Amino acid sequence: MQQKSTAAALCLILAMLLWASSFVALKIAFLSYHPMQVIFGRMLVASLCFLPFVPSFFRIKWHLRDLRYLLLMALFEPCLYFLFEAEALQNTSASQAGMITAMLPLLVAVAAWLLLKEKISHLTLVGFFIAICGAIILSLAAVATTHSPAPLLGNLCELAAMVCAAGYTICLKHLSGRYSPLFLTAVQAMIGCIFFAFFLLPPDVGLPTHWEFGPGLAIIYLGTFITFGAYGLFNFGVSRIPANQAAAFVNLIPVFSVMLGSLVLSEHLTKGQWLAVLLVFIGVFISRQGGHRLNT
Repeated sequence: MQQKSTAAALCLILAMLLWASSFVALKIAFLSYHPMQVIFGRMLVASLCFLPFVPSFFRIKWHLRDLRYLLLMALFEPCLYFLFEAEALQNTSASQAGMITAMLPLLVAVAAWLLLKEKISHLTLVGFFIAICGAIILSLAAVATTHSPAPLLGNLCELAAMVCAAGYTICLKHLSGRYSPLFLTAVQAMIGCIFFAFFLLPPDVGLPTHWEFGPGLAIIYLGTFITFGAYGLFNFGVSRIPANQAAAFVNLIPVFSVMLGSLVLSEHLTKGQWLAVLLVFIGVFISRQGGHRLNT
């Protein structure tokens, strides 16, 4: 049991590092390609990665009652999640978007409270409110730059993406007891590929007509290391430990995203934004204390 928990923790840490790098990769890909071309491209690359495993999927025993959860899981993420995240990263910096992800564990706790009727402490709700205030201040204190032309809009879209991620985590945990992480990740990728193919139909989008080395490699990286790799690692972790514990690892993404944003994109946060970041983490810490108290 301890070995399973350790393996799950290592997989989740690696998944968070990869997810943090996805903000940087998306910013690079968006430099040369339409956001919908980028998202479809990563879904297509990931789907191709799953092709060797398709024969084994036909041996899985389906439960008709799970079909709605599978569709809902894919609708939350990647479909709606990537629509919001694509809009977010066109308007805010990779560092700020990464900071907003610290809200996910709280959103999962609130979603479990509302949908699964799990108990939640008053301290968790207080922490949730403080973290929301921190996210708002982070957005209001932002200064428009080349990498962040409309930070308020971008951060709100990233928050909406986190709401979708919370819904996805709840559905995933419901399904992980009956289906393998590999199968669930493949369902996401293939449904996402079909979904985002429709966004290529408008004449101002279409398929890419040229290859740009850096942005093109970023799309391949997103499809292989992020959609195929990071989601597979996260789904494996969720299948081994409780959803709220797995979601807590998301708090590593802001740290990784700021480091990578600074190293690769030369992004920097203002003093006011660092204060807002501190407020977000205080809210997260308070909510975690509330969660621990509830379990004792």
